[in-house]
Amino acid sequence: MPSQSSGSVMNRFVEFINTGNEELAREVISPDAVFHAPSHPEPLRGPEGYMEVLGMMRSAFPDVEWTLEETVTEGDTVAARFTMRGTHDGEFFGVPASGNKISVQALNFYYLADGRIVGERAQPDLLGVMRQIGAVPAP
Repeated sequence: MPSQSSGSVMNRFVEFINTGNEELAREVISPDAVFHAPSHPEPLRGPEGYMEVLGMMRSAFPDVEWTLEETVTEGDTVAARFTMRGTHDGEFFGVPASGNKISVQALNFYYLADGRIVGERAQPDLLGVMRQIGAVPAP
């Protein structure tokens, strides 16, 4: 897949995660996609699986927004660095809303085929989130 196509897929994906648009999810994510998220012990599947993760994040951070900072593409694999920002206005992993603003990085790998995402391995900075919402003391 040419890098231009990868860039287009990633731009549409960022639009999807920032809007939660289910139609866009079906456009950019393969029905057979497999997502490995640290928030879930088992892989999530397809657009519905990704909507589940977004629902979890939006329930804790209703104003969450991801900014794609940089990508590196090799063949059908894209390494993407994001900044995630939001306000902790709902429960997150058992931690009640603090009202704290967060800003953390994530480094994820995306696997593409036929102009869609078919897999993801996510590595968000959950320790940074937990520190910023007051659940874990800063060093």
